[in-house]
Amino acid sequence: MTPQAKAEALGITFSKQAPGYLAMVVRTGNLLITSGHVSDIKGKLGADLSVEQGKEAARECAVKILNSVWNFHGSLDGLRVLKLLGCVNSTLEFDQQHLVVNGCSDLLHEIFGKDGDGYHARSALGFAQIPTGSAVEVEAIFEIKE
Repeated sequence: MTPQAKAEALGITFSKQAPGYLAMVVRTGNLLITSGHVSDIKGKLGADLSVEQGKEAARECAVKILNSVWNFHGSLDGLRVLKLLGCVNSTLEFDQQHLVVNGCSDLLHEIFGKDGDGYHARSALGFAQIPTGSAVEVEAIFEIKE
């Protein structure tokens, strides 16, 4: 099954986006670089959100990223996930950012394959605040396979 078909089988829907103030995706060479995509889930890990809620927020970011990539590229097929930067709105004491960002990585592994095109490099960092109070923000880099 192709990545596009896998995403659709998981219930992910794709919808057209109107251009905004900034580009959600830009292309340079054979790379697609996304802007940061924030979760609809609000809150701070280590204060009012659990790791499981944070993972769901990171998954939301992945779905939004996929929709933006689909809008730009027309499909999820023919892509390889290269890199993620996961930013977690967390207290100074919270040290499980990597587990939170797994919510994004897990979905990309499921769609693109954990041992194939979904196997990616990643950073997971804690931030004192994220725009709009979102729990998680993620940006990604994809390669267009030739």
